[in-house]
Amino acid sequence: MMKNIDVYVYGAEQICASCVGAPSSKDTAEWLDSALNRKYENLSFHIKYVDIYQPQNEKEKELAQRVIDEEFFYPLIVIQDEIAAEGIINIKQVYSFLEEKGIVSPS
Repeated sequence: MMKNIDVYVYGAEQICASCVGAPSSKDTAEWLDSALNRKYENLSFHIKYVDIYQPQNEKEKELAQRVIDEEFFYPLIVIQDEIAAEGIINIKQVYSFLEEKGIVSPS
């Protein structure tokens, strides 16, 4: 089982047009950090917000461009290099993705 789990939240300061009323991508990253670390207290999640207009490296730049090109909605959640969810995020989607990867809550 993975002990350190990388989670990237791709998005922009402006809320996606189809996501009016939803939290911003930055807010989603903060909420996800809190929710995952509370539920999976035996694991270490590294949550990183990536502004699609200011990616920091080539890997981030590639996915950011795909979001800009509207291949994906944002926020786009990427866990361990796999897309877990996009658009209006439901925590159950993220939990289901983790469970499919063999990551379970201790409780």
